[in-house]
Amino acid sequence: MSSAERTVVEHLYKVLVIGEFGVGKTSLIRRYTEGYFSPNYKLTIGVDFALKSLDWDENTRVNLQLWDIAGHERFGHMTRVYYKYAIAAVIVFDLSRPATFDSVLKWSTDVHEKVMLANEQPVPLLLLANKCDLPDTVLDADMLDHFCKENKFIGWFGTSAKDDTNVTDAMSYLVETILQLTSEGQKPQEHISVHQDQDYLTAMKEKRQQDALQSQQKQRKKAEAKCCPI
Repeated sequence: MSSAERTVVEHLYKVLVIGEFGVGKTSLIRRYTEGYFSPNYKLTIGVDFALKSLDWDENTRVNLQLWDIAGHERFGHMTRVYYKYAIAAVIVFDLSRPATFDSVLKWSTDVHEKVMLANEQPVPLLLLANKCDLPDTVLDADMLDHFCKENKFIGWFGTSAKDDTNVTDAMSYLVETILQLTSEGQKPQEHISVHQDQDYLTAMKEKRQQDALQSQQKQRKKAEAKCCPI
């Protein structure tokens, strides 16, 4: 079959990126989707989004919709809305802050209580031990292997958004798992069109309003900075 006759199948998958505040979720997403790192990211408020398109093979294009959910949202009422239609989740902890690892199971429980696959099996979870570039951080591979096996994570990676360590490898591993699931007919339990879901649409509207407000605030600050005292 010639390239002109080849049919490319496109997939859109929603993936949650969750964990405590300050563990580097936004930095990892930016590194993966835009290829750069900045130490000056602001704390995520509510939820943010990013899209990554992958030509997985000559017949498959994968579009990942990455939902960057603020660390404090686990305690809020909106996570059930944010989690809808997700087919997988990445849980991130900060190797330099052990308390963030202690919260991993709380996040995994939150996901499993609010979203599952159509066969009522849990969505796959991938664990990222982030900031492995920092001095004095130690990756205990045996402990993490045991933890993932005991708690049914599909695996773990030590990552660094700053040094671009294992970021692409980790996400490729997750995509491979998702494609295997969908080839077996699995999909999120709630898989109606997003345009038919009022809660989802409300969340999107709030996100657009939030973005517009932040943009206005930035423009106002720029205008104020240009003003000269009389």
